[in-house]
Amino acid sequence: MMSDDIKLDRHDDARAILARNDRGGYTVPTDRLYPFQWNWDSAFVAMGFATFDIDRAYRELERLIEGQWEDGMIPHIVFHAPSDTYFPGADVWGTRHRIPTSGITQPPVFGMALRFIHDAAVAAGRQDALERTRPLFAAALRSHRWWMKARDPERRGLVAILHPWESGSDNSPAWDEALARVPTTTTTQIRRKDTGHVDAAMRPRDVDYQRFIHLVDTYRDCGWNPEKQWASAPFKVADVQMTGILARATADLIRLAAVLGAQDEVAELSEMHRLLTEGLGRRWRDSLRRFVSLDLVSGEDIEAPTQAGFIPLVAVTLDGQQRAAVAAEIARWCDGMVVSLPSTAPFSPAFEPKRYWRGPVWAVINWLMADGLRANAMNELAGSLERGTVWAIEQAGFCEYFDPTTGEGLGGNTFSWTAAAYLVLSRRVTDG
Repeated sequence: MMSDDIKLDRHDDARAILARNDRGGYTVPTDRLYPFQWNWDSAFVAMGFATFDIDRAYRELERLIEGQWEDGMIPHIVFHAPSDTYFPGADVWGTRHRIPTSGITQPPVFGMALRFIHDAAVAAGRQDALERTRPLFAAALRSHRWWMKARDPERRGLVAILHPWESGSDNSPAWDEALARVPTTTTTQIRRKDTGHVDAAMRPRDVDYQRFIHLVDTYRDCGWNPEKQWASAPFKVADVQMTGILARATADLIRLAAVLGAQDEVAELSEMHRLLTEGLGRRWRDSLRRFVSLDLVSGEDIEAPTQAGFIPLVAVTLDGQQRAAVAAEIARWCDGMVVSLPSTAPFSPAFEPKRYWRGPVWAVINWLMADGLRANAMNELAGSLERGTVWAIEQAGFCEYFDPTTGEGLGGNTFSWTAAAYLVLSRRVTDG
């Protein structure tokens, strides 16, 4: 499945990539292809920085919340500085905030990153750990309140995405049926820039982009009002990946709230965590050996086999039967792969090993997967994923993602979150 011949000699390269992509306290994912600050990218990057520069780790999150909305939402893009190499830019989103941002969000890794950085600061003996953490905790709490109010108004214990881009897994086969109902008409002229930087065979198809932009047009016409968006959304999915990350981040905020002496917030977050984990528990399917998302428009389970089905492990505790089922299912996905875990099961008709989120391996997904497996006492399998990820990076470089069938690096190069994943996961490999 993957090689154990790992040489931990690329730490300097990883740090150099973070320095290269630094734009003054915030980090772009990679030059030109993604020239702004992305939400969950920066959370992973901040954890990478925390392995060697705690001040810079805190600063990454501080710059991200400069774009936080008054209602608590942290947008998926903050346009700190102009660039003409990316579409859709700030002009398309038409948001009205002190800093231009997009109008949608991304997986709330922020709370996970904040605890990671705080713990690193405490371990380093930093006297300013509480001072730096406290305002970021407040921002994270506001974000989590927004999630529960805006994206789970019916209190299912599952938060919804209203655009595939919000999932982070933008082009996943999990969205195919729901996205097919979205019209292809747009009022915005589409000027794709991504295929000028990366082979079109690795990117979403034009018809998908038309639907993506139709959704942007729809929500912009709502004035980015959450209630109006919820009512008018032609794409509405209760996503187990998003919910799992939110639940895990909520658990991390509970820990921070206790450290900060915020007992009322501990109680509030604990209730939030209970609701989310119970919601996730109801999405387990014995027959599929994983969790499934829910299409809120059709009312149907989304059974497409993607990595999202395993991400709830970061937040829920499986019983022995479930752990055995997950191990068997992951082994099935990894069979014959040079690098694992593919983001779509290789036996799926939708599997494309080189196309964005339809098969490639992502270092940060393996990071989340390993965290979830370790939380469920599946340490051997977690270590295998971590070693394989480090090996892939050392063989192919700090690419955006990797072909699971060959190990080839794909997408953007000198990618920030891949560098961050290397810094964190290689340390785990070294520590055994």
